Amino acid sequence: MPTILIVDDEKSIRKTLREILEYESYHVDEAQDGAEGLQMIKDGDYDCVLLDIKMPKMDGMEVLDKLMQQHTDVPVIMVSGHGTIDTAVEAVKKGAYDFVSKPMDLNRLLITVRNALDKNNLITETKVLKRKVTKTRDILGNSPAIKKILEKIQKVAPTDARVLVTGQNGTGKELVARWIHEKSLRAKGPLVEVNCAAIPSELIESELFGHEKGAFTSAIKQRIGKFEQANGGTLFLDEIGDMSLSAQAKVLRALQENKITRVGGDKEISVDVRVVAATNKDLTREIDKGNFRMDLYHRLSVILIHVPTLNDRRDDIPILAEQFTEEICQDYGLPRKTITPKAMQELQEIHWSGNIRELRNVMERLVILSENKITDTDVLTYAVAHPTADPMEAIFNKYPHFQDFKDFMEKQYIAYKLRINNWNVSKTADEIDIQRSHLYNKIEKYSLRREENVG
Repeated sequence: MPTILIVDDEKSIRKTLREILEYESYHVDEAQDGAEGLQMIKDGDYDCVLLDIKMPKMDGMEVLDKLMQQHTDVPVIMVSGHGTIDTAVEAVKKGAYDFVSKPMDLNRLLITVRNALDKNNLITETKVLKRKVTKTRDILGNSPAIKKILEKIQKVAPTDARVLVTGQNGTGKELVARWIHEKSLRAKGPLVEVNCAAIPSELIESELFGHEKGAFTSAIKQRIGKFEQANGGTLFLDEIGDMSLSAQAKVLRALQENKITRVGGDKEISVDVRVVAATNKDLTREIDKGNFRMDLYHRLSVILIHVPTLNDRRDDIPILAEQFTEEICQDYGLPRKTITPKAMQELQEIHWSGNIRELRNVMERLVILSENKITDTDVLTYAVAHPTADPMEAIFNKYPHFQDFKDFMEKQYIAYKLRINNWNVSKTADEIDIQRSHLYNKIEKYSLRREENVG
């Protein structure tokens, strides 16, 4: 059930509001002044706040200002017995969801609370959907190496200079390429990605340059290649160190002349493409081995950006871990989980062979398996994955008794089904083939609520 925080210095008001809201099946917490309320919001996970304006120590407007500075998404409903239109307008301008005057109209209060909760749900769902639709996320970190990368992106992006991004797998090379495109003058054009390591050498030329109908046995129709698809935008050649020498020669020609020819064709096609390439290999060594063309290397590496390993930027781990935890909790419909200082210290001690990608996977595992707080014990228990271990072993070990394990999995299953059905209980009951009354009992047994689906 949604959790609402009442911040009011009058005990009688808090009691009345609590009775009204609890009767409507909301969970309610109380704070007797602004300072206490601000701390509770910081430490807790609230779906809505009822905030009185006139209070000692710190009034409601000051609390509202501080909440907006923290960029919190929790909707705030301002409450006042001395309300005026000017006060209401000022509160909404500062970021409040709505304004309710004392004495309160019961129906108006409940409708306002319900609408605020609906808005909060929409904000959370929108964030999750945006993150799933777009792969461009912020480059997080305050380490000197990351600051240099961000500065270089700012300088390089507005130009058409070709960029070669180097670094180990999982360090975030693709993200750098995406931000170069996002901040470029080509941002409204397409960003087309090609993973050169994932395409067989005999197909890479067709993938990049396209082919004409009948060019080879399986060419039953004309195909437009990635260079043409990226016209007016950016072509991201990931793992370019794995590209065949014959394809390298054609890419070099395309970069030199801004023209391509489809496989099986003889017509030259002009293309306006900015190329950003990435590799986890040392291309200078590949040149010495005869695996990479030196002339192509110099064409691609007008600007070099090296992305450091996570082990080389351990000071950034807290920022990354907190962000991943917040995102994963939103994705799974979980209340926000905190990471204890000792747990964060343990995370910074781990050797991250898989870099940021590995850190995100570990944070997902910790969010699923830990309780309300991620502790150092959780990190020591679940953070290091053993390749030969059963992926369910951590869960099996956490629940030695069958009934506990059964309850855990049943809760996860029901919460998931409710979430994907937008908490339509009837539809969910039909889908999982149990009686609706039985499902209501399960929801009550596991204390499930719309924003706290699993845990």
